[in-house]
Amino acid sequence: MEIYAHEPSGYEGFLVRVEVDMRRGIPGMDLVGLAAAAVRESRERVRAAMRNSGFLFPQDRLLINLAPADLPKRGAAYDLPIAIKILSTASLVPDCGRAVLALGELTLDGSVRPVRGVLPAVQAALKAGIRIFLVAEENRAEAEASGKGAVYPISRLEELAQIMAMIRDGRKAIPSMEPGMKRQAGPADEMDFSDFRGGEELLRALAVAAAGRHNILLFGPVGGGKTMAAMRFPSILPDLSEQEAIALSSIKSLAGLIAPGEAVSFRPPFRAPHHSATLEGMVGGGQPIHPGEISLSHKGVLFLDETPEFKRDVLQSLREPMEQGQIAIVRAGRAARYPSDFQLFLAANSCPCGNAGRPGKTCVCSDNEIQHYWRRLGGPLLDRVDMRIPVFPPGPDALMREPSFSLEDTKRSVRDAVTLQLKRSASSGGYLNAKIPPGAITSLCRLDTKARRVLDAAVVEGKLSARACHSVLKVARTIGDMKKAETIDEEAMLLAIVYRQSGPGGGVWPSP
Repeated sequence: MEIYAHEPSGYEGFLVRVEVDMRRGIPGMDLVGLAAAAVRESRERVRAAMRNSGFLFPQDRLLINLAPADLPKRGAAYDLPIAIKILSTASLVPDCGRAVLALGELTLDGSVRPVRGVLPAVQAALKAGIRIFLVAEENRAEAEASGKGAVYPISRLEELAQIMAMIRDGRKAIPSMEPGMKRQAGPADEMDFSDFRGGEELLRALAVAAAGRHNILLFGPVGGGKTMAAMRFPSILPDLSEQEAIALSSIKSLAGLIAPGEAVSFRPPFRAPHHSATLEGMVGGGQPIHPGEISLSHKGVLFLDETPEFKRDVLQSLREPMEQGQIAIVRAGRAARYPSDFQLFLAANSCPCGNAGRPGKTCVCSDNEIQHYWRRLGGPLLDRVDMRIPVFPPGPDALMREPSFSLEDTKRSVRDAVTLQLKRSASSGGYLNAKIPPGAITSLCRLDTKARRVLDAAVVEGKLSARACHSVLKVARTIGDMKKAETIDEEAMLLAIVYRQSGPGGGVWPSP
């Protein structure tokens, strides 16, 4: 019987084989394999847990090896696999004759506690051909999320003999009453646009951004509803696919953000870090290396409110993950990779005091202060934002008037556009319009005669750079998809160019 543990290093991590050699000699337990303090301490936890669970600890010399030997091992998840291997080697529990992935921390009384990183561990084991998983009861829903293999939950170490006999005989565990993979309507605290007033044009722009996963910037004076709109933006996003949901839950599991018994959610994540966030908190890092906000927002939205207040190095660190869809973190000769395919949602005031462009208010900022304020974003980052939407405070009439838009129609339009894009790009793996590769823009973004003249005029007048031209074409393609149009017409092109422009001049707004 082969027993495996898992070392969560990066997104996939590494399987660790647990080996035990039992020989005559002075009773004792040696642990080798580059184990950190928490793993070395497992010797005492395992000894006490076995004794308090009714097992007779072997009175022999034990050598425990964690292979590969040159991989650092951390955490308490090695307790259960070490205990299982010792008990099977000493013939105190049946040998199931199968390869088993075991994860769990032991308490001194023999209880099995949940650990982080169970879902990515299961995924790594499945790739290696291991289909038997032994986890704490609280980790059961997480382990069953992939729907593959056989999961055997264990609450106390004394249950091990019975579970090993079940695995040997091919009997499955009692089915869970709460399967880990279930589609949810959305979290109870997810806000929608039912209480949003005076922003029909803004909602239309947000629907375009949601349909094509285009990066977007909302800017304008204080009180315009930028943050309110952003917090409700996830409500019009379609559900994740099964593969995307598992990938996101794996990242959350590595970060320790999945509660015991929590089911996998199909709703896209929405992360809104405070502007005091550090570089490590945003991109990931630490010791051991852990995922950051950009990975926790994988296949969802990363919202940066008061964007110019973030540290410049934090903002500029977003550029490479935005392009590549992943982040590679290198620390002291070790590298870890995490998926980071996120949609960037920025919100900023028009100036440091926030009154520029606000009716009845006076801006007290100098031109230099405004330029310095916007310079924190940096041209390269802003150039990767497809849509820049000015937002102004609505008037009293708009605030009191019932909305003229239909939320259900908006959601349906976004969902249909997403389905159309994925179907069109299925032969290339499936992607939305924001991720159209440069080589496919000509074939996917076909223009009619009038739209081509509008685009040519914008390029000749110097309004669009090469990157901006591609950006406008992608946004126009999304607008066309929402109308179910095969080609991009003049209206879609004009609207996409308007979305790309930064608003009124005079140095108040960022340049395109």
